[in-house]
Amino acid sequence: MDDFRRAYLRLCKEAGVEPQESVLMQLHEARGRAAVAASGGTRLDLGGQSLTVETCAVLGRTLQKDTLFTELALSDCMLSEEGAKLFLNGLCSNTTVRVLDLKGNNLRGAGAEALGKVLVRNKTLRRLVLEWNALGMWEEGFSIFCEGLASNGCLGQLDLRNNQINHQGAAELALALKRNSVLQELDLRWNNIGLLGGRALLDALQQNRSLLRLEMAGNNVPSDILRSIEQSTEHNADRQSTLRESRSRTQVLSKEIQTLKEEKGRQLLSLMETIDQQKDEMGRSSRNSSIRVGQLQEALNERKSAVNSLTAKLQMNEAALALAEQKVSNLGDQLTRVKLEKNELLERHSREIKKQQEETLLCEGKLLREVNSLSEKNHQLKNKLEESERRCKSQQDQIFELKQELTNSTAELKLRLAQAEERLDTEKRRSKQALEDMDSLRQKEVDHINRHLEERERALQDRILKLEGQRIQLEEELSRAKAAMVTERAQAEEEMGKVRAQVRLEEQQHLSSMEEKLRSARQSRDEAQSHCTQQKQTIAELHARTGQQSIEMDALRRRIDELQQELSGKEQDKMAEVARVRVELQEQIGHLQAERTAQSSLKEKIAALEREMKALGTSHREALLDKESEISSLLERLRMKEGEIQRMREDEAQRASFLQNAILTYVQGSPLGHHSPKK
Repeated sequence: MDDFRRAYLRLCKEAGVEPQESVLMQLHEARGRAAVAASGGTRLDLGGQSLTVETCAVLGRTLQKDTLFTELALSDCMLSEEGAKLFLNGLCSNTTVRVLDLKGNNLRGAGAEALGKVLVRNKTLRRLVLEWNALGMWEEGFSIFCEGLASNGCLGQLDLRNNQINHQGAAELALALKRNSVLQELDLRWNNIGLLGGRALLDALQQNRSLLRLEMAGNNVPSDILRSIEQSTEHNADRQSTLRESRSRTQVLSKEIQTLKEEKGRQLLSLMETIDQQKDEMGRSSRNSSIRVGQLQEALNERKSAVNSLTAKLQMNEAALALAEQKVSNLGDQLTRVKLEKNELLERHSREIKKQQEETLLCEGKLLREVNSLSEKNHQLKNKLEESERRCKSQQDQIFELKQELTNSTAELKLRLAQAEERLDTEKRRSKQALEDMDSLRQKEVDHINRHLEERERALQDRILKLEGQRIQLEEELSRAKAAMVTERAQAEEEMGKVRAQVRLEEQQHLSSMEEKLRSARQSRDEAQSHCTQQKQTIAELHARTGQQSIEMDALRRRIDELQQELSGKEQDKMAEVARVRVELQEQIGHLQAERTAQSSLKEKIAALEREMKALGTSHREALLDKESEISSLLERLRMKEGEIQRMREDEAQRASFLQNAILTYVQGSPLGHHSPKK
């Protein structure tokens, strides 16, 4: 405020004009009001003050760069044409004034021209009060004012009461209103518009869609034209309200769609995470099972080597006993007993190994059955999800994005499957190489044993005396092996219990996640149903409006018939006017019919949108079915891989049994083996 006052005083000094005391007093009062209400706009009230031309020029220059005042009141200031022109020229470049009150200043041609320039150049003025002036006396000046109003894009309220506007000025205003799309309230009371001006304004309202209020009292305008003007303004107000409602609804729908998109993205991410976790767990279980199988094979190999060494030692003892005739009987009996015990131990070991293999196979079968039951449960839950998703018809924009995400997920799953297949191939190759290496090592050991048989036969004579001590040692070793087998069996049972507990925990987690997904799907279904009810309400409102418009059409037709009956007895001079009225009424009827056709087109659009929603829903269901088929195929592949692993394990067990039988047949087919039963 102080800056404005200083600028005003400085410009007064530069122009050589003494500042008016009334203006300074009003500035002082405005400073007090600004201090009280600092958050809102500031008002400068110079109403009732007689302002000279010089003060008007200085005020216009100060207001060019002012950013303080938002409301200017210059009512009843007795402004001259020149003073008003200078003051309004300053407002052309102002960017803060929103309300301008020029009531009772007797503005005429020059003032109207200046106001037209302000409307063209000013971009912030929202309300303009021009009551009790004479803008309509000069047609040229008022036409310039109307051109400025037509090109204005910010003015919302205009007060032109008591401005001596005739039907020609009303025609200029009508042309301006046809081009203006911002003005909402226009007050033309107490002018001299007449019948022609009323018709021109009515024609303008047929094109203007923004004017919500038009006051026409005291203008010698017929009541039917006033009623039609009121109906058009009410129609514009209804249109604005419908537009606002539609905008708010579109905003709400966009927010809901965004939330649904986020929820669907989260659900897909959770599904992908669960699938990855299940794959990782399956890989871990397969690795653990392969490690266990390898350990069992190593134990079997160690035991086979021990058995081979024992059989070699027995053969050497039998050869030594054959050479020693004196101790053959006692030592032969002892050796036969030892052989029988060892055979029994070997049979027991083989039985225990077979039992362990059967138990492992049973455990694996149970795990596979549990996995199959879980997959069946997943299928059931997916079927439930499909039933819930069939009722959701409002997910239009989400489907395309879900398709893209599903394609990405399928690509990732395919890549992961390829990686898993490569890993399985590598593991197969490694297992095959390990088996070939083991076969080669066994063949080498057999050759080495055959070479050293002759050397050990020579040394048997010296070891006959040590057989009793070796027998005791062998019995201790057998007891140790039994204890180790018992401990290994207990460890295997503990590991199987842990695996079962993990599988149960995984089942519970998967069931909880699927329940959460069902809840989210139900929520989305409820939201879609609420949206459908809203759309039905809007359609019902549109039907009600069409009924009202049909009632209005019937009333208008009845009115036409009444006018024809009343005007039939009048003179021929008024027939032209009657014809004009008929033409106008026919135009209104045409407009109403056009609106009815527009409403019918809206209904068709709504039906088309519903069809599109149905089509999108069907495409979404098909995409989900495709993904479920892909998941089932992936599960079948996993089952095939597990079957191959089981086959490999069985092949390894068969090879081990074949090797054991070959060693036994070799031992039995050797000359020492033939000699022992003869004895």
